[in-house]
Amino acid sequence: MPENFINEYKELREHLATGFPPDELALIDKAYGIAADAHAPQNRYSGQSYIIHPVAVASILFMFGLDYEAVTAGLLHDVVEDTGIDLPDIKRIFGDEIASLVNGVTKLGKIPTATREEEQAENIRKLLLAMSEDIRVIIIKLADRMHNMRTLEFVPDQKQRDKAKETLEIYAPIAHRLGIRPVKEELEDRAIRFLDPVAYEEIKESLDDLSPSRLEFLEKIKSRIGEKLKNVVSSAQIDGRIKSVHGIYRKMYMQNRQFDEIYDIYAVRVIVGSVNDCYNCLGVIHEMFRPIPGRFKDYISTPKPNQYQSLHTTVIGKEGIPFEVQIRTWEMHRTAEYGIAAHWKYKIGVNEKKEEKIEEKLKWVREILEDQQDNNNAEELVRTIKTDLVSDEIFVLTPKGDVRSLPQGATVIDYAYAIHSAVGNKMTGAKVDGRIVPIDYKVKTGEII
Repeated sequence: MPENFINEYKELREHLATGFPPDELALIDKAYGIAADAHAPQNRYSGQSYIIHPVAVASILFMFGLDYEAVTAGLLHDVVEDTGIDLPDIKRIFGDEIASLVNGVTKLGKIPTATREEEQAENIRKLLLAMSEDIRVIIIKLADRMHNMRTLEFVPDQKQRDKAKETLEIYAPIAHRLGIRPVKEELEDRAIRFLDPVAYEEIKESLDDLSPSRLEFLEKIKSRIGEKLKNVVSSAQIDGRIKSVHGIYRKMYMQNRQFDEIYDIYAVRVIVGSVNDCYNCLGVIHEMFRPIPGRFKDYISTPKPNQYQSLHTTVIGKEGIPFEVQIRTWEMHRTAEYGIAAHWKYKIGVNEKKEEKIEEKLKWVREILEDQQDNNNAEELVRTIKTDLVSDEIFVLTPKGDVRSLPQGATVIDYAYAIHSAVGNKMTGAKVDGRIVPIDYKVKTGEII
């Protein structure tokens, strides 16, 4: 291995050598060499050499299981924007596909915009266009944003707040739409730390106060469930986790609840081999603990729009501490953890069936772009994106049992228009679960409209 590789890249390269053949590895090395030379005069706000950042982005992409083209583009993602290397250079050395990925994540040049909001909107529009052509563009951008958020403490105060706000309003919801839960939760937690540091510290302290006795409680629960399940389901994996800071923040500050009123701070996850095993496990859990009414959700029969599937139930044991149990298969777990990136990570390949799923996940991007194609107001685009990316969805049923997803707060009028504009235009009334309701009635998950 060449001596001029920095330690961070040497470490990454050892992992890369396990996943890529020598010809692909050689191309990644070339990209590293070019990026290291191009960024050599630059340092980050932390004082570290700038090349640390592209290497970190490439590491995240490799962890997601993306292909060598995406990892190469991750190393090169800032050279066009920040150095003397231009896009034709990238195309000549690395080919059209890698150049296209780099271009997709490169901000527009100095464009004549009146406000920072307009500049932000134009760059997001460009990103969405590139993403609609190649989903890897947004995964590279999310990896870039993750590392920037991990080092945000070194950035000036105002820039911290601007980056954190944009992350919470744009990038975390995009990660949610693509089903990449760990990315969504990390981006949200890091954003809240800078947007509301007092609340963040309060929640962190409350979570720290739970340890170690409550963590001991979680271990006991896992052990009891494991003991009971081994007679019903072979080789179930049981994990425990504590809810993310942002998840608690939303419930405390947006639903005006106290920390001890949040029922799903603790969660136990059970991963099994089949859908039948999921429902069998659910029966065992409900025998062991008392289910809390209204807290059961079946996302297996009714998946979320981002393809997330699991059974969720909140139960309470003899200790009087409520906790959530999530039950899913291994395939559902991979989708929950990696979302759209699971197609690369698990070498599933993008066959026709997977292509359809990717297309389905990109449909909302194309709809935003089509709705906005005649609208030159860039700030309106940002408002549309923020509205469309609201992560709280509810699921209602038609009388025939078809599922429709609507944003939180939707009324029966919104539901009518979701069926068809003609239905919305002609509606004169509505029934929910067999009873007549006012036309401004706000629908709830599980209701038949």
